[in-house]
Amino acid sequence: DYGTTWVYRNTDQLFMVPLRDDIESPFAPESDSEEWGDKKDDEDDEDEEKDDDDKKDEKVEDLEIDIEGFERRAVRIPVESGGFTLHVVNDDNRLIYTRNGAKPGDDPSIHILDLEDDEEEYEKSVLGGQGNFRISADGKKLLVWQNGRNARLAIIKAAEDQKTEDFIATSGMTAMIDPRAEWKQIFTDAWRIQRDYFYDGNMHGVDWPAVRTRYEAMLADCASRLDVSYVIGEMIAELNVGHAYYWGGDTEDAPSITVGMLGCDFERGDGAYRIVNILEGGAWDVDDRGPLSQPGVDVSNGDYLLAVNGVALDMKKDPWAAFQGMAGRTVTITVSDEPKMSDDARKIVVELLSSDFMLRYRAWVEKNRKYVEEKTGGRVGYIYVPNTGRNGQNELVRAFVGQKGKPALIIDERWNGGGQIPTRFVELLDRPIASYWATRFRDSDPAWPPDGHHGVKCMLINGNAGSGGDYFPYWFRERGLGKLIGTRTWGGLVGISGNPALIDGGYTSVPTFAFYEKDGTWGIEGHGVEPDIEVLDDPAKMVGGKDPQLDAAIAHILNELETNPVVHPKRPAYPDRSGMGITEQDK
Repeated sequence: DYGTTWVYRNTDQLFMVPLRDDIESPFAPESDSEEWGDKKDDEDDEDEEKDDDDKKDEKVEDLEIDIEGFERRAVRIPVESGGFTLHVVNDDNRLIYTRNGAKPGDDPSIHILDLEDDEEEYEKSVLGGQGNFRISADGKKLLVWQNGRNARLAIIKAAEDQKTEDFIATSGMTAMIDPRAEWKQIFTDAWRIQRDYFYDGNMHGVDWPAVRTRYEAMLADCASRLDVSYVIGEMIAELNVGHAYYWGGDTEDAPSITVGMLGCDFERGDGAYRIVNILEGGAWDVDDRGPLSQPGVDVSNGDYLLAVNGVALDMKKDPWAAFQGMAGRTVTITVSDEPKMSDDARKIVVELLSSDFMLRYRAWVEKNRKYVEEKTGGRVGYIYVPNTGRNGQNELVRAFVGQKGKPALIIDERWNGGGQIPTRFVELLDRPIASYWATRFRDSDPAWPPDGHHGVKCMLINGNAGSGGDYFPYWFRERGLGKLIGTRTWGGLVGISGNPALIDGGYTSVPTFAFYEKDGTWGIEGHGVEPDIEVLDDPAKMVGGKDPQLDAAIAHILNELETNPVVHPKRPAYPDRSGMGITEQDK
């Protein structure tokens, strides 16, 4: 896919290049007429068999390539464009590749080219629904697998129309390893990966070989894989850079037990657990409704939870103890508006959540939106942007569309987790008025472009917004869109774009590119973006429901509406074109 703002999906195409000038395209037109004396098909078959026998005995000739005009000889293979990866050639000199899904969420598929197909259907399916494979050394077989926790592997022929019927049993596979030898390899690889991929070949001035010597000596004292992880983490910390993370590996993690969630809070009262604060977002947040907010579920704030699957709650334990191991399961809860079991108690069937994070997130955002609306008389919109990845873009756009007509917007990017470089986020917010369009039956004339916000803005920031969450406010201010309010951001503008993993599944991310300013100086990394108006996000106030930064943003944006509003011109008088031509002022 191409572009960071305009999106053109499925832009890859397959091409082939004849290596010499005298080689024709396999798709060159053929004559419709046959000449008398053509050999019969069976004779052709005999010749092909003879040719195959001759090929076994003939010597491999030197490969001749005409460099001049090489690119101009490129021929597009007539198959549908898409996204292609993993190009290999099988033992029959046919190209095999993965075609990615046409849109997000679609499964990939494996295909093979048949350039001699009489029906000109050159692309054949090898296997649908899977895209990961490796080809055998002789080009005859493919090892295919699906990603995921319970990945399954199978071996198929490197040819069209294959099925994965006999899967390779991996559950019984074991390997004997020498932990200390493997730990040394893991340590050495982590050191080498940073050395070979780090954006600065001088390693920030750090004597990297000396660092290896110093920390490698600690391996002898490591008693577990977690110890090794700690040593590696300390080693890469010598680079003094953001985004140099370390995680994973074959560690001995303790087993965990899931807890089913109802999407509410509890409080003790009258010898029972009372349901309080059923978590709800906006009325339009249908993708994140909790079990107690579903249509027909007769549960309200103030009801008491008395039993789960017929078992009474133990008041000596946390109420969530009754939901251990039940995440994602359907259960029957007994509730009542009285703190004890009675004939009026109601049995409700609900499907429990594995996490109520999104419910709490939606409820918090909606609370802030309503607060801003109430405090500003509906004049100011509120948009929260949680990160600069796909989810953050979706949240920005969906909130923007419903509020772009307001005179002012507060963009809240506090706790922004980053993701990508958000130039397109700012582009959405930075669409100045180009013109207006007069229509007869409207009181106000629409400004153009229609999908822009033509009013004043400000942005909330804090120290937990970083990476893309650093760039977002930086570029917002550079484009002159408004003031930054809050506290200095995290300060992590070196980027990571992938590098090799470690042998046991551990991973150390390597910063491969770094931000610098238009004036040729480094910036933001290690420091962050300073606010224009500093306001502390005082936790003592926030834990009680206050939000001093949001209050400061509201006060600022209301002042901006009074002192620096966007003034739209009045519609001019309709032109008089009863004569010839147009007047000078209307040109």
